[in-house]
Amino acid sequence: MDPRWAASWGSGRAPVPRQRKMDWNRGGEACFAPRNPGHRRVLLKRTSGPTAADAVPAAGGAPTVAGADARPRDLRLDFFRGLGMFIIFIAHLPGNYWTLWIPARFGFSDATEIFVFCSGMASSIAFGRVFELHGWRMGTARVAYRIWQVYWAHIGLFLVIAAMLVVFNGLELTDRNYITRLNLQHFFARPEENLFGLLTLTYVPNYFDILPMYLGILTLMPLVVALARINPGCAGALIAVLWLLANLGILALPAEPWSEREWFFNPFAWQLVFFTGFAFIRGWIRPPPIDRRLVAAAIVVIVVTVPLAYFRIRNQVPELGALSELLSPFTSKTNFGILRYVHFLAIAYLAWASAGEAGRRLRGSGPWGRFVTVVRRVGQQSLAVFVSSLVIAQFMGFMLDTVGPSLATMAAANLTGFAGLVAVAYAVGWFKSEPWRAPPPDRIHRS
Repeated sequence: MDPRWAASWGSGRAPVPRQRKMDWNRGGEACFAPRNPGHRRVLLKRTSGPTAADAVPAAGGAPTVAGADARPRDLRLDFFRGLGMFIIFIAHLPGNYWTLWIPARFGFSDATEIFVFCSGMASSIAFGRVFELHGWRMGTARVAYRIWQVYWAHIGLFLVIAAMLVVFNGLELTDRNYITRLNLQHFFARPEENLFGLLTLTYVPNYFDILPMYLGILTLMPLVVALARINPGCAGALIAVLWLLANLGILALPAEPWSEREWFFNPFAWQLVFFTGFAFIRGWIRPPPIDRRLVAAAIVVIVVTVPLAYFRIRNQVPELGALSELLSPFTSKTNFGILRYVHFLAIAYLAWASAGEAGRRLRGSGPWGRFVTVVRRVGQQSLAVFVSSLVIAQFMGFMLDTVGPSLATMAAANLTGFAGLVAVAYAVGWFKSEPWRAPPPDRIHRS
């Protein structure tokens, strides 16, 4: 019997097949037990077991209650992905002073690694069980459906922002040309050609390059899973070879038809961090133990990286600037250089250790507990929040240009943007819970 349905059918009596159910569990606190000959329908109040707060949010789908067929979602996954969403917004807000303090200024890796790594973990939760329970073909179909969703999110995002920039220019409230600021003048100069490039992903402007990279990685997932069925080592070999070929300049994708520019985020390289997260959840890789020596090593990696990454130090010490330039192939963001990978793993290990076993330090009540809950909600709806963040960032950038940048207006723009991300997360979560499936209140009382 479905574990979501708590039903009591008498002492030791085997349950009979259900004839009808009302899936109110997705949107409320109670559910109707299925109708059964010889037994009256019972309205059951949930007093224990999984609740909406324990739901496992499948990527791109409605939550499913954690039960026999779903592993509970680690608090750390959504919390750190939520933090990444806020950092990504800060990084995309034009002219934002706060970008001077984001992690990217002090190390080789940044919030993009958080987003991709956690997406790999979430994809393993969302799609891995489909591959296990329904086979490779159905799992591939599920991934294809997600690709369809992300693809149209990318197209819609581009069209919405392009239309916004046209409106901003038409208002003539500032002297700035917003189309050229995002380097979209080529698109508007020859839209008949570039629309085709946009739809085929042969035209990928820099501001809109994360979702195409995610699409490329998702396309690789069925192949990686198929190889892992033979042996996880085969999947690991493919992942390593693709990353190496990308860093050797052999695998790359064109970003625009009028130049030789390639995708800023090479999916053949970035799949390394995605499938690292994927492999941890699938059990292909064992998580490292929390060990003081590993903690110390991770701290050393992060501290040593700061002088090579922080621009103020590099500018003051020419030797560090020269060394940083020498290491640039290994810190490349486009091809996900190996030093970026090492730096991210060090940060991820410290974050994982500091959160405690199963994220126990992320639990609690009071202000800290409420903060964690909000950040987790943002992390649970990462696609919708990410797409919205780019739109909100452009709008807030326009507002800053209109009123003028200052410490106060910059703080207001960032905090307003944060509030927008939170609002989007809660709204999308509400819609995904499908509250319209719940019986109307008068029906509840009559029952």
